[in-house]
Amino acid sequence: MVIRSLGRSERARYQWGAGVALGVTAGWVGVLLANVRHFYTDDTEAQYAPLWVMLGRSLREGRIPFMVPEHWLAGNYTIEEAGLLNPVQWVVNVLAPSVDNLLVYSTAVKLAFAIVLALGVYRICLEYGARPAWSAVAAVAFPFSGWLLFFDASSWFTAFAGTAWLTQAWASGVRYARGRSGPIPVFVFLYLAISVQYVFPAVESALMVVAVAVGEVLYQRRWVPSVKLLLAAGCAGLAGLLTYLPSLLSAYVTWRGAEDVVNDRFLTVPWSESLNASLPSTLPAFTSWWGYVQPMPVVYVAWFLVPALAFVDWGRARRAWRELSAVGLFTVIVLMWTAGPGVIGPLRWPARVLPMVALGLLILVCTLLGRFATLADRSRRLTAAGVLVALLLVRSASAAPDRIGLHVAAAAGVAVLGGAVVWLGLRKGVAAACALVVVSIPPIAFLQVWAAQPTPMGWNMPERRSEMIAAFPEFPGTTLQLADWGRVTPEDRTLSGAFGSLVAGNYAKNLEQTYVGGYTPNGNYNFGQMLCIRWDTGVCPEAFGQAFAVEPTTGRRIVDLMLVDRVVLQNALYPDARAQPAPSGWKWVDQPGHDQWISVLEREDGPISTRNGRVAAAEGVSATSLSESDPTSRVRVDSDTGGRVVFARLGWPGYRATLNGTPIDFDVVAKNFVSVTIPPGTTDAELVVTWRPPGWKIGGAAAVLGLVGVTVLQVLYVRDRRRHAGDRADAAVPPDLETPIGAR
Repeated sequence: MVIRSLGRSERARYQWGAGVALGVTAGWVGVLLANVRHFYTDDTEAQYAPLWVMLGRSLREGRIPFMVPEHWLAGNYTIEEAGLLNPVQWVVNVLAPSVDNLLVYSTAVKLAFAIVLALGVYRICLEYGARPAWSAVAAVAFPFSGWLLFFDASSWFTAFAGTAWLTQAWASGVRYARGRSGPIPVFVFLYLAISVQYVFPAVESALMVVAVAVGEVLYQRRWVPSVKLLLAAGCAGLAGLLTYLPSLLSAYVTWRGAEDVVNDRFLTVPWSESLNASLPSTLPAFTSWWGYVQPMPVVYVAWFLVPALAFVDWGRARRAWRELSAVGLFTVIVLMWTAGPGVIGPLRWPARVLPMVALGLLILVCTLLGRFATLADRSRRLTAAGVLVALLLVRSASAAPDRIGLHVAAAAGVAVLGGAVVWLGLRKGVAAACALVVVSIPPIAFLQVWAAQPTPMGWNMPERRSEMIAAFPEFPGTTLQLADWGRVTPEDRTLSGAFGSLVAGNYAKNLEQTYVGGYTPNGNYNFGQMLCIRWDTGVCPEAFGQAFAVEPTTGRRIVDLMLVDRVVLQNALYPDARAQPAPSGWKWVDQPGHDQWISVLEREDGPISTRNGRVAAAEGVSATSLSESDPTSRVRVDSDTGGRVVFARLGWPGYRATLNGTPIDFDVVAKNFVSVTIPPGTTDAELVVTWRPPGWKIGGAAAVLGLVGVTVLQVLYVRDRRRHAGDRADAAVPPDLETPIGAR
């Protein structure tokens, strides 16, 4: 009978787990019905999807593009959100070039991560003792919570992927601390969360591990399990150190930095907005790009979250506070973070932590419901739920009073849904009630996304790469575009319009063309100042003059030191460009079908980017390129009197130079271009300029140490399990069987 009962329990877990995947998929369909581009918008279309294509092409060629010099301020991919050391991201990248429609691919990739994310939440709730039905409710609700749906899932992919791995790591961490599993799952999931190469999931994962460790000490009243968990997490941190060391050691040359702590009001969320967590129509009040009242319900968590508190048996629930203390501690920490400071080193915009608040609240409430839900004294509890819904209405109406009618309708909808769930629970049981909650989530997601149209976040980039390439001019070599997308109207952001002639963000990677710059939140400060270029490749009007300015120590123009083959000018930014004579050594080139948008300058004597490697200038030196790769330039140099070789390489930290194998000092010209001084009397010498990610030796050693550490922990875990299994087997042997047969 016990075996049969356990079998039913296991079946229920798998059935509700399958229901989680189906529920998330149904929600995805609901969102797409409201806006088919929802998962291909903003940073996904301008940054991530094109980056997947470029990285995938490189991986297929057998190389990881840590550095691409021709991308200049955006070419150091060890400090971008590229996931260069994340094996799951490699799979996403390798497949990307084979899929023509990036909208379809982005949507499918994000759906896969949404299912991983939801199943992680499902596992967490189960580990804390919740019923599978309520665990499934939390799991399906989380991917459609406000910030996660409208920002991370739609735009900021690395945050979304990192959160997915965090939830899995949380569940595995609890299992390891309670002796139900080994350290390897904790290590793997934490490493994946860290190596997405976006710092927020890494820091949030660290906070989660600390909260779980503290909670397990309180629950088990033993510190050894928590120490083991912290050691496993530390091993994952060591393995992931190489992901962030280059960023930390390069931060001083970027425009982001890593040291400032500033408390400003931008995207800091008052705690009072938590009272909006269950009203689908809520439009919270805090400062962002769109002013004070937000156009999307980004603080929404789930319609049932707050009213459901009325149906928890708090007397019984209080006895479980130790077991659930980790969830409460984590939720309090991240809730405090959402209110500021606005900038903590590389961590800016505290609203980005809102998904962690939603995660903690959903786990806590659904676990309480899954263990301590009650309908005793129904009238009093229904009244309390009604009061909570009224509070939701008052707070949402206070934040956005012009939407009072919509808020009243939403409050009525929450009340009706809540009543239906209670009625169904009484008549058909918990499973039916939870099924209704799950079924209600996709329609609400549809309504929320539909109400937020037109989205204020989209670039409206084309979807099919084949159409992009066919519509765009073929520009071989290295191209510098000088444009400002603020001068392009939304109506002109089409393939037959501006996107047929101009690039933005990482769009050039879709075209398989080499453009200076790209989407970069961590661009090189000095280069950005030199060309007045921004994170999205946009420039100011002065950029043309600065690009053709002469660098005084070399006597060469900036575009010459960059080995640029072509300069594309946006007509809206430079309306009189073609009326002016071309700079000396350059000529205007017609581009039929594109002249409405751009004016093109090319060199009179043809491209120079492939003539002599990346040697941009040689003063008093004969310099001949021997070989080139993205990280390394090999040059044969001769100089009787001494001189200098300047390279078309941006002076990122990590460069070193050798002359005939002997280290030699290098410098930067105009704060940007790598240069090496050649001593007098140099004859037929080999100059090698090489870039390596700063800290790569320390990071590599740390990764090896992390792998060794988790291996030791796994060996100890297996040994302990075998010993305990032997102890249990000995205890299970009846005493009379321990007596030898002869003696009996």
